Amino acid sequence: MGTETGRPAAGEVSGELTAFLTAGARQPIGPDDDYFALGLVNSLFALELVTFVERRFGLEVGVEDLDLDHFRTVSRLTDFVLRKTAA
Repeated sequence: MGTETGRPAAGEVSGELTAFLTAGARQPIGPDDDYFALGLVNSLFALELVTFVERRFGLEVGVEDLDLDHFRTVSRLTDFVLRKTAA
C-alpha cells in the first residue's frame, strides 16, 4: 500500500474511508457527502471513525484535530489523513 515514501496514496485512503463509512451508515457514501449533516452517523460512530483513522493509518488524532470540518466528508477526511501522515 502507498507511495514510494511509505505514505498512503490518496485513492487508497479514500477507498478505505468510503468502505468504512458506507458499512457504518449502511448506505453508499459519496466523496463529498456530509454524512453528519445528512444524519447518517451519530456521535458514537464519530468516535469509531476517529479510532479507525488512528489505527488504520498509524496516526494520532489530537484534541486540536477534533474539528468537525476535518471529518465531515470522505474528501476532507482523506486530505486530513494525507496531511497527518506527511508530517
